[in-house]
Amino acid sequence: MDSAATTSSLPPWKSSFLQNCVQAGVLRFGTFELKSKRISPYFFNAGLFHRADLLRSISTAYAETIIRATSSTNKDPLAFDVLFGPAYKGIPLATATTEKLAELAPDQFAHLSYSFNRKEAKTHGEGGNIVGCPLKGKRVVIVDDVITAGTAIREAIDIIQSEGGILVGIIVALDRMEKMPVADDEDPNPRPSAIGQVSKQYAVPVLSILTLDDIIHGLTGIGTDDDLKRMEAYRAKYRASD
Repeated sequence: MDSAATTSSLPPWKSSFLQNCVQAGVLRFGTFELKSKRISPYFFNAGLFHRADLLRSISTAYAETIIRATSSTNKDPLAFDVLFGPAYKGIPLATATTEKLAELAPDQFAHLSYSFNRKEAKTHGEGGNIVGCPLKGKRVVIVDDVITAGTAIREAIDIIQSEGGILVGIIVALDRMEKMPVADDEDPNPRPSAIGQVSKQYAVPVLSILTLDDIIHGLTGIGTDDDLKRMEAYRAKYRASD
């Protein structure tokens, strides 16, 4: 698929992020077997955002998404004190986004903090599981790449709650908008997504930079008709009910 995406239907910052994903191979099109055994026509690998320009791209997109969620024009604007990055992928995402928020909206975020967990508790020095801002009594937003089954994000929530933090939101790079897999995955009955289940269970918003709808809308007009038809067919087959 051509990397010069036609993304005029998306906001400029979202369009730029999508184009960067395609150009860098973070977002690829083809045939991919997922952990769920589903055969997907696209694959998103946020682990490739290791280059400086790409880290800047994703942190800007996270920041722009958060700024809009915190706007006073929203019915229920998001308010928080700390960005939390679950080890390990979430660590650079949370730290880079904290800096980008302070750059883009200094009046609001100049003193925003970040925090992340250690995989193993430190037994010397300051000790503990948390690096960065202590979480006790703080309103926390988790920054992560994706929510697939929800296992990893629930572990992060458990850590935050055990440290006395208050979860108020989650942001991910991509919402695949697909229903949870089951033993008989050909079952056509509607089911919620992992994101929808997490949002409902913890009563917090789960924001995303991009959704599957964004990808399809943003890339319409490029690539082959077969690519787009396969994307649309996958969405129709596995679309979540939430």
